[in-house]
Amino acid sequence: MKTYFITGISTEVGKTVAAAIVTEALKADYWKPIQAGDLENSDTHKVARFISNKKSVFHQNAYALHTPMSPHAAAEIDGIHINLKDIVAPKTENHLVIEGAGGLLVPLNDTDTILDLIQPDYKVIVVSRHYLGSINHTLLTLNLLKEKGFDVSVIFSGDEHPTTESIIQKMTNIHVIGRINEEPYFDQNIIKEYAQKFAEKL
Repeated sequence: MKTYFITGISTEVGKTVAAAIVTEALKADYWKPIQAGDLENSDTHKVARFISNKKSVFHQNAYALHTPMSPHAAAEIDGIHINLKDIVAPKTENHLVIEGAGGLLVPLNDTDTILDLIQPDYKVIVVSRHYLGSINHTLLTLNLLKEKGFDVSVIFSGDEHPTTESIIQKMTNIHVIGRINEEPYFDQNIIKEYAQKFAEKL
């Protein structure tokens, strides 16, 4: 069984939808180690609503913080300190999809970042969305992961932007799983369609 870590080049790039698609495609378990804000409608709640298979299990956050901010700042407001040793992946006999928070170098405390949650054997999927500056953010993210020796692939999110996608592929030789288009909405049926499309690339 494999563990897939979903990260993004920034915040609000489509990580949660991508995580739902990968979870559905693999009928995997899902875990969001750190949720910051929106606890009543968290990313775990959202992914669970998108999933139609009956095998996936949704594991509890290691940290559920009340403020929608970087984890280190949200934890400070809550009067707690995020300790890397307390963030332990749930035991499961199934594939596991882990969703990060923001980008790779989002701080958890004064010394650790999201990158420190990624174990050497994890398969890392980077979600890239086109905006002014996104090529730089994507290349920085992909190259850092490759330098660390991770098995990395990318999912493009949003409307197609051929020149952006092409230069990213040329400069990194990265494996592309596919693109999640700018859909009017996402529901179980649409997530399932993407899951079937992406399954063989995972």
